[in-house]
Amino acid sequence: MALTLITWNVQWFCGLDNVVNVERVVAHARAMADFDVLCLQEVADNYPRLEGDAGFDQAQRVQDLLPGFEVHFGAAVDERGPDGRRQRFGNLVATRLPVRQVRHHALPWPADGGVRSMPRMCTSVTVDSALGPVRLMTTHLEFYSTRQRMAQARALVDLHHEACAHAAQPPLQDASGGPFQSKAHTASAILCGDFNLERHEAEYAVLGAEPDATAPPGASALRDAWPLAHGRRAPAPTFRLHDRRYGPEPISCDYVFVSDDLAPRVRAVEVDTETTVSDHQPVLLRLA
Repeated sequence: MALTLITWNVQWFCGLDNVVNVERVVAHARAMADFDVLCLQEVADNYPRLEGDAGFDQAQRVQDLLPGFEVHFGAAVDERGPDGRRQRFGNLVATRLPVRQVRHHALPWPADGGVRSMPRMCTSVTVDSALGPVRLMTTHLEFYSTRQRMAQARALVDLHHEACAHAAQPPLQDASGGPFQSKAHTASAILCGDFNLERHEAEYAVLGAEPDATAPPGASALRDAWPLAHGRRAPAPTFRLHDRRYGPEPISCDYVFVSDDLAPRVRAVEVDTETTVSDHQPVLLRLA
């Protein structure tokens, strides 16, 4: 296979047994596939009060467990805890593919009074692959606020369109070796993560919309990889399957989107519905 990716909301590596264990999550992902890319959401650093005790640097633990991989952690939350120590919470991209560029994008956080929320972000890592340069984007959208989630969905589309425009109209070439040196721009993208929304919701339509007249040159759509692989088959649930604390019925809310040019290369999308080492199920994408 040309590129294999797993995305998983790991709930700070806390299983349904309330045990925090990075090793078993990484081992399970490796048993699923010999992945090139591992995208994780809800990775914690120094949150001892989280269920199961996440009072250590989980991104560093992942790095220790994946020799030969580059691990890039993007903190959506970066703050002082009750004990005065720095705490971080966010997303992670681990890849064994050559990394050309890393960007961390803060997503909108509009005020929504009286509604529980926290900052959100998207980590974007551009890699060289057998398919050419690919922009890997992973994110975790707001759970409680529809207003914030919609703003974040729109921002993700804007980020993708902006990157497409840079690929279509690249900046002046620069071989200086300084920060203005030429970047790796590509319209080829994979957007994955926990979107905290279902396919019938308005935010989903925004994420998969065709570029309109206001889109920049070169903009492409983002395609949900599940129907590309399975047609009209109902999507496998990725949340509330084994744990109903957040709702009565299992739902699918963890997605992989691919850019137009990668859509014909989707060979498989699989959900592991058995594991209980997180409250979400991992999603596997294979491109060829």
